[in-house]
Amino acid sequence: MKKSALRLLLAVSMLLLPRGPAWVCADEVTGVVVTPLTSTTTTASGQRIEVPAHPEVVVSLFELAPGVALPVHKHPYPRYGFVLSGTLEVTVMGGKTYRYKTGDFMAEVIDQWHMGKNVGATPVRLLVIDQVAPGHSNTIIRP
Repeated sequence: MKKSALRLLLAVSMLLLPRGPAWVCADEVTGVVVTPLTSTTTTASGQRIEVPAHPEVVVSLFELAPGVALPVHKHPYPRYGFVLSGTLEVTVMGGKTYRYKTGDFMAEVIDQWHMGKNVGATPVRLLVIDQVAPGHSNTIIRP
């Protein structure tokens, strides 16, 4: 596994795993470096993140070609994204526009219509993590 992928996996695990007495600090393990990317309790628009009871965690890799725009959609459950490459612009309908570039983390808005677009000259690659009620989808396309 590449070093960058291992670092990403460690960082993502920090977001998803509960911390308690059994949590091992990276500085206690020789050869492991953990670089915190973010810590948040709110989405990009300031909404409090509330996870469904006993969530199913779904991890996906998205790739958007240059110029490609996603349809207007919303997420009923928390969705987190890490930009592996490229530049993504996310516009909340009737609200703000956010720009994310390689190395940025995003806690997407919950239950708000929005769209994303690759505004760069290279593909956008995203690691996307959803926390949903088991068996449910986390994307609703606006009719």
